[in-house]
Amino acid sequence: MNSLCEAVHQFRVEPPAGWASIGTTFVAAVGGLFLASKVFSVVRALFSIFLLPGIPLRSFGPKGSWALVTGASDGIGKEYAHQLARAGFNIFLVSRSADKLAAVAGDICEKNATVQTKTFAMDFSHNDDDDYEKLKKMVKGLDISVLINNVGLSHAIPVPFVLTDAEEMEDIITINCLGTLRVTQIVAPGMMERKRGLILTMGSFGGLFPTPLLATYSGSKAFLQQWSSALGSELEPYGITVQLTQSYLVTSAMSKIRKSSMTIPNPRDFVRATLSHIGRSGGMFSYAYTSAPYWSHGLMAWSIVTFLGPLSKIVIGFNKTMHESIRKRALRKMEREAGKKAL
Repeated sequence: MNSLCEAVHQFRVEPPAGWASIGTTFVAAVGGLFLASKVFSVVRALFSIFLLPGIPLRSFGPKGSWALVTGASDGIGKEYAHQLARAGFNIFLVSRSADKLAAVAGDICEKNATVQTKTFAMDFSHNDDDDYEKLKKMVKGLDISVLINNVGLSHAIPVPFVLTDAEEMEDIITINCLGTLRVTQIVAPGMMERKRGLILTMGSFGGLFPTPLLATYSGSKAFLQQWSSALGSELEPYGITVQLTQSYLVTSAMSKIRKSSMTIPNPRDFVRATLSHIGRSGGMFSYAYTSAPYWSHGLMAWSIVTFLGPLSKIVIGFNKTMHESIRKRALRKMEREAGKKAL
């Protein structure tokens, strides 16, 4: 038995000299490359967010061409209209309220003497074929260089999906998805003929990361993310820039937040950042034709995409807890208001 063991020992294959050091070097190299890639990603994000300029607005169309803005009567849409007017574009305003549109148009003309405006009141939740046909006729012959797909709807308050009102659910999908698609189908062919243009669609972190108690809204924005990236690839050969603009919260009627902060800008600052970062990802490297232009949103988006993927269930749970708290406060407020009316 001993002689057998000795024989086996004699024929045991020893690793070539230096293999241990080769293995150590390989592991170190892989680790170094991983670290270098993360450092490069950080530097790239910082350059995109803070240093690199965006595509100039004038490259999308000459002075006097048109910008069409949906959801233009208030908040972010109204601010897009004003800033594009200051950049020399004529403004075509589309939203639900004729009175609000007239007020915005009058204010734009008062502040920009050479700018023309057009308005068209339509309720996107109706998905009315006649409305879209009228809009198509009004657009015909106009050099629309910029399309801002801003119209959107969220839930009145955070709500579990199984309790979501059927009408609210249908309105969110109809407005956010169908409205955006149908307007883009009207405007894009003219841009393709002219071989230039910008199609900017408002996204949301709710579409970037699943948001419990806002499930339908979150799903609609995730749809716009994929659709916009696909559209960007289709229209790029025609010289058209397509961009899905990701945002966290902005002070607006939709967010119901009035006070701005480091992570929650007002519409003026958000739109200024967006229009000055066209073509820049702002940290959204994992999604083509996508940008998170406001600086704090860009840093948040980069962090989510880079680090929080493996922790997705934890982040979804955090989102759920936050919106459950918002729902409780909203329900208590509704109860108080109902009590006051009863008195």
